[in-house]
Amino acid sequence: MPPMQCLPPLVLLLVLQTALISRAQSLPVTVLTQPIANRVLSAEPDRTAAEWQQQGSQHYQAGQLEAAVKAWQQARTLYQQQHDPSGEASTLTSLGAVYVQLERYREAIASLEAFLPLAPQVSRRMEAQALSNLGLAYVALGNYAGAIESQRRAGKLMQTSGDRRGLGQVLVNLGNAFKAVGDYDKATIAYQQSLKMARQTNDLVSEGTALGNLGSVYSNLGQYDDAIAAQQRSLELAKATGNREGQASTLLNLGTVYHVRGDRQRAISYYNDSLAIARQMNNRKRTVEALGSLGLVYEDLKDYTKSIAYYEQSLTIVQTLDDPQLAGLTLNNLGHALFSAGSLTEAETRLREAIAKLDALRPGLSDTYKASIFDTQIYTYNLLQQILLAAHKPEAALEMTEHGRARAFVELLARRGQAGQGSRGTGERNGQEPDTQLPTPDSQLAVQPISIAAIKAVAQQQQATLVEYAIVPDDDFKAQGKQRARESELLIWVVQPTGKVAFRRVDLKPLWQTGSTLVDVVRLARCLSPQVSCDELAQKIRPSGSSAAQPSGSSQLQIMPTSSSPGEQVGKRRVRKQPGLRKLHQLLIEPIADLLPLSLNARVIFIPQESLFLVPFAALQAADGSYLIEHHTILTAPAIQVLELTRQQQARGRERHGQSPHASLLNPLSSLIIGNPTMPFVSTEPGQPPEQLPPLPGAEKEAIAIAQLLGTRAITRKQATKVSLLKKLTAARLVHFATHGLLEYGSQNASLKGLGIPGAIALAPSQGDDGLLTTSDVLNLHLTAELVTLSACDTGQGRITGDGVIGLSRAFISAGVPSVIVSLWAVSDAATAKLMTTFYHALQQQPDKAQALRQAMLITMKDYPYPLDWAAFTLIGEAE
Repeated sequence: MPPMQCLPPLVLLLVLQTALISRAQSLPVTVLTQPIANRVLSAEPDRTAAEWQQQGSQHYQAGQLEAAVKAWQQARTLYQQQHDPSGEASTLTSLGAVYVQLERYREAIASLEAFLPLAPQVSRRMEAQALSNLGLAYVALGNYAGAIESQRRAGKLMQTSGDRRGLGQVLVNLGNAFKAVGDYDKATIAYQQSLKMARQTNDLVSEGTALGNLGSVYSNLGQYDDAIAAQQRSLELAKATGNREGQASTLLNLGTVYHVRGDRQRAISYYNDSLAIARQMNNRKRTVEALGSLGLVYEDLKDYTKSIAYYEQSLTIVQTLDDPQLAGLTLNNLGHALFSAGSLTEAETRLREAIAKLDALRPGLSDTYKASIFDTQIYTYNLLQQILLAAHKPEAALEMTEHGRARAFVELLARRGQAGQGSRGTGERNGQEPDTQLPTPDSQLAVQPISIAAIKAVAQQQQATLVEYAIVPDDDFKAQGKQRARESELLIWVVQPTGKVAFRRVDLKPLWQTGSTLVDVVRLARCLSPQVSCDELAQKIRPSGSSAAQPSGSSQLQIMPTSSSPGEQVGKRRVRKQPGLRKLHQLLIEPIADLLPLSLNARVIFIPQESLFLVPFAALQAADGSYLIEHHTILTAPAIQVLELTRQQQARGRERHGQSPHASLLNPLSSLIIGNPTMPFVSTEPGQPPEQLPPLPGAEKEAIAIAQLLGTRAITRKQATKVSLLKKLTAARLVHFATHGLLEYGSQNASLKGLGIPGAIALAPSQGDDGLLTTSDVLNLHLTAELVTLSACDTGQGRITGDGVIGLSRAFISAGVPSVIVSLWAVSDAATAKLMTTFYHALQQQPDKAQALRQAMLITMKDYPYPLDWAAFTLIGEAE
């Protein structure tokens, strides 16, 4: 049977809320058949299974795909009647392959999954080809976990059968699956390996395809010169080999790169060339993509009539396909054009349809890949949020901004809550990356987005003022994949305990005039050590009204010392001013100051987004130099729906263990205090031999002091092994770790771009165990603790995604802990010990963790006046 032309997954290219269409090519996967040569076929009633199979091959070779399907269906029926599993298996692989080509993906999956139990009857190569086609069908329907697993299995079979060319083809398809979930690093590795094999085997078609797909990754990363070079070479090879499919894909991708770079006329030329080939081939997907790309470029030219017409043509065709991701993308782009044209009602309708398509793509993925793919979809939620605001629907916009954040986290919490104590259900075991998880019943759990009524109920139940931030990107910025535009506007919702909802917006574009962004302001606010030079940022970012008081070149914009000493005099408030903290107060707090509670003990829960997760809210500085913690009791949370779910989780845990909500948290028998374990060996740099982490005698003193305060014993040094503590963790109500926190451990790449789950806590090693309590370890636990304190550096950080911060704090909350205290930076031993002992002493007086942390900060501030020493810790989750 001739090679299949199998269609690849979509790669998203963002223009704020619109998505330029870039296409990764899949390589043909040959499906072996054994036609009977030079034989006259019998009349239909007397035709054998082998003859039907031969006729199917003849129809296929003539391009009569529907007739081929009918013949192979007849062959399969006869093979089943004859109990011939080998013949049936061969026919099923042919059916699966042609269904993929016909874009009938559900039928392809049914045929190829039916083949799998029969796989031992055929060659490993045929099994590998069937698995690779199955992976292509899975990608088309959004089952990325199944696609990755199928392509990996196919690759192993190709490798063991010695088929290097087949392995190279499978690697391209595996790379496409990785790229579909936003794992560009793994996609690049797969493409590069495929390119190497193609060149070794002189496979020009595969070489061109791999180059084209690498070019798409370069575009995703903003490396446009490299992208053009790779795509041009790919186009040359596609023309030389007569690969029309490859030509259409590469022309589309070249148009995308030039579109991003602002050369719209050249982009239009490439898009039209791609459209012409797609129509000649009767390739509906390529036609949809080319029409959609033309719609985008004409929208950029503000020709909305022509843009909408192209989108509507594209939508008409995509509705005949079974491709939810492409349908969601098309609806999104049509919605944006309608929004730009002022048709708000129709734009809202199209965006809600798009979100329904995108939401359907995540079930079955592991938590890690749910978060990753959400990073490539967030633009749609952002756009609908803005459409609702333009239509004067601020409460509906708040619902949408909640819908568009922490979805993977919310689904993980809901799944674990439903599963109960006996379920593992996370897909992340023993530190493995869970990217091969196949769908399971509980992973298909549908979680309804939170409603405005439920949001108001959370504020009332928490007796807290909720402050939710959303960042709007620059509408003129063009980026691909997960790249983000500079911030143009800040949206703020305030939900009071009474249920009143208020909305404010802050223009961030004035920051651009000095070449800075909101991210720069956050960086400056965290620039609390003289070891890091922040002079350039400080000159760019001045709080309003400060420039006249600051002569050019003045050094009075003071950066805090590394640490203050006990008893150091604060002196004038001027000494304590820090421009980043002051500027953030102006941007984040002053626009809503009249909406915040007057009572010092009334809770304010901040719901940050993106870079705002790194903000030390307690230290934000008013004009008089006072800090926000001096006026308010502060908590943070990744989403309002997370607060709703953690409270439900807390109530279930208390009921399950017969605990009264009024019982003291500080019970000596259920408190687990760990400090300065015998340190494990860790490789701090890739390829370097492991080195033992340095001991922390100050952390040991901290743990002993807290344990004495609580009437228990601290577990330190060699007693603090991971193996022994795992058993104790599940029974403890209060857990305190005073040890090293490793922000990057477990991530193969830098935390802001990798897909590993970063973070680990250093505990003592033992025989057969390295002593590192990783985020994946924590996700496998079902904890009963009401509070976990991570008194270690940077435990509040992690990989920031559209889903929030992926790291240790998220892992503990997912494991059942309603309240987690973490740090945003490293703090001196003495200041940490002071703050922590004061916190637990305050917690003995009253059960409100947020109030206790506030009191601890205020008391510590007297001895250690600089924010570096007292403002690092933040409470995430429940106050009580």
